[in-house]
Amino acid sequence: MKTATESLQQAGFEEILEDRELTVSPADYSLLTDLYQLTMAACYVGEGLDDRPASFELFARRLPDGFGYAIAMGLAQAIDYLEKLRFSEAQIQALQSTGIFAGAPERFWTLLATARFTGDVWAVPEGTAVFANQPLLRIEAPLWQAQLVETYLLNTINYQTLIATRAARVRDVAGPEAKLLEFGTRRAFGPQAAVWAARAALAAGFDGTSNVLAALKLGRKPVGTIAHALVMAVSALEGSEDEAFAAFHRCFPGAPLLIDTYDTVAAARTLASRVNSGEMPLQGVRLDSGDLVKLSREVRSILPGVPIIASGDLDEYEIARLKTAGACIDGYGLGTKLVSGSPVNGVYKLVEIDGIPVMKEASGKLTYPGKKQIFRTMKDGEILGDCLGLTAENIHTSDYHLSLMQLVLKDGKRLQKPESLEDIAKRTAASVASLPAQTRQLNNPISPPMEISTDLQSLIEKTRKSY
Repeated sequence: MKTATESLQQAGFEEILEDRELTVSPADYSLLTDLYQLTMAACYVGEGLDDRPASFELFARRLPDGFGYAIAMGLAQAIDYLEKLRFSEAQIQALQSTGIFAGAPERFWTLLATARFTGDVWAVPEGTAVFANQPLLRIEAPLWQAQLVETYLLNTINYQTLIATRAARVRDVAGPEAKLLEFGTRRAFGPQAAVWAARAALAAGFDGTSNVLAALKLGRKPVGTIAHALVMAVSALEGSEDEAFAAFHRCFPGAPLLIDTYDTVAAARTLASRVNSGEMPLQGVRLDSGDLVKLSREVRSILPGVPIIASGDLDEYEIARLKTAGACIDGYGLGTKLVSGSPVNGVYKLVEIDGIPVMKEASGKLTYPGKKQIFRTMKDGEILGDCLGLTAENIHTSDYHLSLMQLVLKDGKRLQKPESLEDIAKRTAASVASLPAQTRQLNNPISPPMEISTDLQSLIEKTRKSY
């Protein structure tokens, strides 16, 4: 019996099988999807349903444990994906060679060959605080297009929203003056995730990233210090930790130094003599281990004018503990716990097909029918609560009501210029500042209340009866 690999090789699939780099470029976007998106699209074509107007909404039924809010992120990459979605002849041939689509109608291949996203996109702006069951994005497009794009949209928005939310919580705890650096590339879930994590962290208020590719693509200077390896290598070969510091400064004068390879306090004293004599400028020191409260206090007393950066499996909870304990720390480098953790489990669900509202009623997985809008009530700059209603409703009873979802793509064409990370970061900061204290607290946070509008409630009951 032939293996799957042998069958694919006989079908002319060798080129794809030999691509072991597994890198992703815009040309690959069309195939970066789950199989059932394509098989469903083929079925829609077979049933003559492919061009029926459909609306899908992307939302999270619940937030990760311990989160009182989420910060919407990833829209920029979602729009880029929709604009560049294409199927090449080689990709179509590769799909045909699998044999999976032998029963697909011929028109399915014609659709793929001419595929362009032609729909509308409504979305919450990046950097906006959102809560459970609120749509971050809505796709209004021909059914086959709206179905096909699900996987990629969930991938970019779920992950970047998680990172942005964690980064916003860190910034909120650390305070506006703390220097926050993203160090998570080695712990992120793959190269693409590492770049997205860096972007999301910067857009949520971080000051820099050590990821060189991400920094340069985003118009930033990469940041970082040194690793213990340099200190150990130069110390072993040239005699001392002090010589390791001097060697690094010969190439990078004044650069921050990692001082906890051996004896943190002794290293600080050695540096102090040079700094105080004017022999050595020093932009900062990093502590990566040990009792950060005690060590930071000692280092501050020895190097009073030198910024102290802490790193080593930090998160918002540990930063809050360090601050409460009186640590003398000016900034934090965050990696593992920033770029990983419980996911934002966003889902993408059909809410209307050919003008007919639809809903899912499975236990624990209820969805609301119809195209929806989030109406936010604010007073004196604070969120009082939200109302989830239908797009056709007019709930603006005062100047404090805001409609969060905006039209960002019309007939497949972008309506706005891309936003800068600085503008998104400002929105993130304003969003977090507008949250009630009980929503921002780290322990047992409580999200603001969200009511269901009368019209939406009526539609829910009407849709249930129709089933």
